[in-house]
Amino acid sequence: MQGHVSQDTPVGVPAALIWDVYRGLELGRLVDKLAPEVLGRVEFVEGDGGVGTIAKLTLPPGSPGRGYMKERFTKIDDENRVKETKVLEGGYKDLGFDVVRIRLEIVEKDSESCMVRSTIEYEGDEKLADVVSHVNVKPLEMMAEIIGKHLCQNKSTL
Repeated sequence: MQGHVSQDTPVGVPAALIWDVYRGLELGRLVDKLAPEVLGRVEFVEGDGGVGTIAKLTLPPGSPGRGYMKERFTKIDDENRVKETKVLEGGYKDLGFDVVRIRLEIVEKDSESCMVRSTIEYEGDEKLADVVSHVNVKPLEMMAEIIGKHLCQNKSTL
């Protein structure tokens, strides 16, 4: 069984500005600073923000699994503004999925706004059909809203 869940979140800042945050380590730093109680705490275990970087996210209470998730950056495409990660342990993998990938894509709407397209792809045994409903992109949507609002409020100082 495989599937995906996706959500587009409008953001009132230029695509290039939010991509500068999303593409590397700055996203984790801002999550830590702006919303650790909502989105969790981010620690970079290995790497410099490029492909191969491993991040550990300590999840907020009520999250699935053992309370944390480790992911490896597998793709950073500056031309198309796409970042992909593969969950190594924790998070939705703890529900029994064999493969969990997260894809974040910045889609330009016009010169002053864009959308953050957040997608979680999963693969696993057919017996996981009952837990598929637990897979959702709400935390990624909230992250896009929080980061977008922060960047919008601080545009003049960036």
